Amino acid sequence: QVQLVESGGGLVQAGGSLRLSCAASGRTFSSYAMGWFRQAPGKEREFVAAISWSVSSTYYGDSVKGRFTISRDNAKNTVYLQMNSLKPEDTAAYYCAAAHGVVGEDAHLLGMYDYWGQGTQVTVSS
Repeated sequence: QVQLVESGGGLVQAGGSLRLSCAASGRTFSSYAMGWFRQAPGKEREFVAAISWSVSSTYYGDSVKGRFTISRDNAKNTVYLQMNSLKPEDTAAYYCAAAHGVVGEDAHLLGMYDYWGQGTQVTVSS
């Protein structure tokens, strides 16, 4: 069992930056691939980024490539999402997710993930 708690959301102006954190419970955090998804009101949940358990592979959604960076610190049981050059269309609730094992090129699929956090709101003003 893994519990995930996101933090770091807030209100920021367009062009600004935020760093989201996701703290995970459990001693097996390092064996999970981790992902970030987001969901805006009235829209489907969208893949943002993912990172393998070994930190050797990262994956990004097309809309955030070059602006967002995912990282993890297995010693701290935490995954991060650094968001730069934020745009109003980045406004959404951001969710952290954990997938046991390898996700590979299926990292963008919601069904690959076993555990989800409650989300943190990010609002980007124009």
